[in-house]
Amino acid sequence: MASTSVSRVVPASPQRVWNLIGGFDALPDWLPYIPESTALEGGRVRRLTNPDGDVIIERLVGFDEAERHYSYAILEAPFPVTGYVSTLRVHAVPGRDDVAEVQWSGRFTPDGVTDTEAEELFAGIYRDGLDALHQAVAA
Repeated sequence: MASTSVSRVVPASPQRVWNLIGGFDALPDWLPYIPESTALEGGRVRRLTNPDGDVIIERLVGFDEAERHYSYAILEAPFPVTGYVSTLRVHAVPGRDDVAEVQWSGRFTPDGVTDTEAEELFAGIYRDGLDALHQAVAA
């Protein structure tokens, strides 16, 4: 099993960041790679579409409002991995109430690619996503 994790400090309070990203169906609000999300099964599953029209279906597998994090599993996607589970987490920065650290991590089994290739793919997705989040909260 391979894994990767990317963190970024963003210029907004942890609660403001969580208010933007904490909804499982909220990706289109801050992530340009996902312009469309449809909630299914009472909000426990999301059907995402990327700009190329690819469909990604994910299931919420864990959610903690107080700790500001959720985890999800990919059920269907055009990615070369199986067993994908990811967590998006918002941390407070000690001594600061005007910034937050956001961590996006995942673990998965590469399918037809090396561990390094799969890790680099998701590290890039997470890095680009957190850059977009930084821009969204800085605006």
